[in-house]
Amino acid sequence: MPKDGFDQREVAKRRLAGERGFVAPTDAPTRICLGYPSPYAVAMSSLGFQTIFRELGARDDVLVDRAFLPDDRAAIDALKAAREPLVSYATLRRVADFPIVALSFAYELEIGGLIDFLTLSGIPVLSTDRRKGDPIVVIGGPITFSNPIPLSPFADAIVFGEADQAIHGVVAAAQSGESRNAKLGALARVPGVFIPARGLVPPPCLAADDARLPAFASIVTDETELAGMFLIEAERGCHRGCTYCVMRRSTNGGMRLVAPERILGLIPCDARRVGLVGAAVSDHPRICDILRGVVDAGREVSLSSLRADRLNAEFVGLLAKGGHKTLTVASDAASERLRETIQRKIHERHLIRAATLARDAKMTRLKTYMMVGLPGETHDDIDELVRFTRELAKILPVAMGIAPFVAKRNTPLDGAPFEAIDAIEEKLATIRRGLAGIAEVRPTSARWAYVEYRLAQGGPEAGLAAMRAHQAGGSFAAYRSAFDENSIAAPRPLRVVGGRLE
Repeated sequence: MPKDGFDQREVAKRRLAGERGFVAPTDAPTRICLGYPSPYAVAMSSLGFQTIFRELGARDDVLVDRAFLPDDRAAIDALKAAREPLVSYATLRRVADFPIVALSFAYELEIGGLIDFLTLSGIPVLSTDRRKGDPIVVIGGPITFSNPIPLSPFADAIVFGEADQAIHGVVAAAQSGESRNAKLGALARVPGVFIPARGLVPPPCLAADDARLPAFASIVTDETELAGMFLIEAERGCHRGCTYCVMRRSTNGGMRLVAPERILGLIPCDARRVGLVGAAVSDHPRICDILRGVVDAGREVSLSSLRADRLNAEFVGLLAKGGHKTLTVASDAASERLRETIQRKIHERHLIRAATLARDAKMTRLKTYMMVGLPGETHDDIDELVRFTRELAKILPVAMGIAPFVAKRNTPLDGAPFEAIDAIEEKLATIRRGLAGIAEVRPTSARWAYVEYRLAQGGPEAGLAAMRAHQAGGSFAAYRSAFDENSIAAPRPLRVVGGRLE
């Protein structure tokens, strides 16, 4: 145990004792460690991570265990100082002793966690440094719908898209032979799997059969971001065409619905809180039937996404009955003009109605999410945001989450430049001044959004730069210096045609 008292084994034992639905694994010929390069609370709130764990755990020929990044920097540093390797939760095996380590990766800024995870595990960080006896590191997750290529220096294989079925191909590859090369050769033949070392063109994203939907959690725990909540998919994908979004209608067949009867039938009898997950849950044509089935059973309910133009009195009333005190909606752009440009299709009247419905349902706050720094944004747009938020605040107290716009691959806005950090910070200061005492303003860091942008738009060199920056201390200055050595190709120019960006 490290000298500062952090004991990863005791933490794992305590958390396993508090999990509902956990079944201790029995030994099997194929052993896989399912890892997450963030702390336990984040990982166990990920429905994708839970789904893959459930898929693997249902097999008699697989022992699947989990491993997570320690909760904070002090715990990470304590393990490093003690030279104590990261171990899995249930079997307490060294992560490096598993033949396959499958890592779920959500978004770009987890790359530092990936480097820490591999380092703590005793696995060579770079795939080119791995030899016979080292695990095969497989990476998948939401990042693969956009741009996982910065992760390629660290991955032996990358699964593109929905891995609900592909994970069984990974198992077959793990069972294909004793040698590392034999397993990599078998992985290369699995549809949707990319082997970076072979330098081939990445495959299109996989889509699971609709019959396999919905994904749902196998484990419920109080030690997560969504404490004690049973997570289940209400739909997958989106039918909208927002130009900034990876999960738009052109991705994996657009929106795929799950029948309310199937959703309600999968909720465990002892579930007191239910989280409905999906890119566009509020667009489900029978969302009120689903909500009514949940709340009439005396359960609390939470939704992963709300579209202001889909709300009505029945919808918001069911949310209030299900425990909502805050109504959260996305407006995504500072002005009507910009929302039209990015094809968001949300208007001021929708947001005003959302605030009114929330007030009438006795909710206490409206939370909005939006971006600043979109292409073509001006100070007039920011002034409109301030003016309109003042109007909203007259109806209901407002908390505003603001994120700098980051262009993602595989979207119409791919290649759009990142606005200068100073310019973004000036806009945020204008918003704060204009809404002081009127609304709560919660911006995310413009500096770290810039780091996210460089990774989102980069290739393998961006991942290597991030590795150097993280190993140099992980400060913003370290990242900026490392990225300056690896410039991103100039983005393609964007034009506004007919009120839309092309």
